[in-house]
Amino acid sequence: MANYHPLRSLYLTRLREFYRQPARLFWVYGFPTVLAIGLGLAFRSPSAATIQADVIESSAASQVVETIEAYNKSRTNPDPIFKLKINSEADAFRRMRSGKTPLVVEVKGPKSIIYHYDPSRPDAPAARAAIDSVLQTAAGRPDPVTTVDERKTEPGGRYIDFLIPGLIGQNTMGGGLWGVGFLIVNFRIGKLLKRFAATPMPRRDFLLAILLARLTFLIPDVVVLLGMGVLFFKVPIVGNIGVLILIEIVGALAFAGIGMLIASRAQSMETVSGLMNLVMLPQWIFSGLFFSSERFPDMIQPLIQALPLTQLLHALRRVMLEGAGLFDGDILKALGILTVWTVVSFTIALRGFRWT
Repeated sequence: MANYHPLRSLYLTRLREFYRQPARLFWVYGFPTVLAIGLGLAFRSPSAATIQADVIESSAASQVVETIEAYNKSRTNPDPIFKLKINSEADAFRRMRSGKTPLVVEVKGPKSIIYHYDPSRPDAPAARAAIDSVLQTAAGRPDPVTTVDERKTEPGGRYIDFLIPGLIGQNTMGGGLWGVGFLIVNFRIGKLLKRFAATPMPRRDFLLAILLARLTFLIPDVVVLLGMGVLFFKVPIVGNIGVLILIEIVGALAFAGIGMLIASRAQSMETVSGLMNLVMLPQWIFSGLFFSSERFPDMIQPLIQALPLTQLLHALRRVMLEGAGLFDGDILKALGILTVWTVVSFTIALRGFRWT
């Protein structure tokens, strides 16, 4: 009878159920990999930092473009820092509205230029200032201070290095919430929970099997994304891999607990889907997945720092990119907050869990 221990049987059943469904395999492993490769290719090249602008077609437009191209050729770095394109007025403004260019330059005469841009775009004012500086200098403005442009493109300081830990954290959150919460509600709708509860199986074994399966799926989650980042994009792992694994496990437990809490009483797919999105959407926006969470106002930073994904991403980046150790203050803080989320969510979920 030892071979038929309920925990072991439930655990193996969960594993088989997962890998026999190709759609789940794609969304868990394929989609994050495709996303990482696509964004990595877009931001790995130094050309991604090139300042782009459209110049409205006119008799004086070519002179502005020639001035900028002459500056590009005068630099010791072979990569052009500016990329200007002459377009009609309608095409230039259409490209700016669609986000293809941050700046439109309108040349009214030899000494009259109008810059069109949206100041809310972070790259637009920078593009305006850089292009204007080159044109003003070419027109005779003295520059008493000599400056040198030095691009940092080595591993550790690129966008792809920032992105890979973010995708790992995103996958941890999605796997914990959907892999636990969605599964439980699906069982409840199919009356399977009620049937499991009627068997001699200890109820804790059922929930524990789901949790252990989620931790098992975490291994290929991390290996695929981390391995792809290291092999294809040379993303560094400066810190200890053991600390990285510990952070991932604690983060996975936190999101599994939240997933179980959401699903503890939900009675329909619509309800659990809405609750899942309600939990994940603020973290996608505020937690620093694709850009630093420090961009948001100081007044909401305490709320942002309390989000589990914020702490998971911060700890992953601190270990991978900065070499922080287990007893680093930021790491201990992140582990502490994630542990609180784990304990509180599991406690409330188990006390209010509905088997029917």
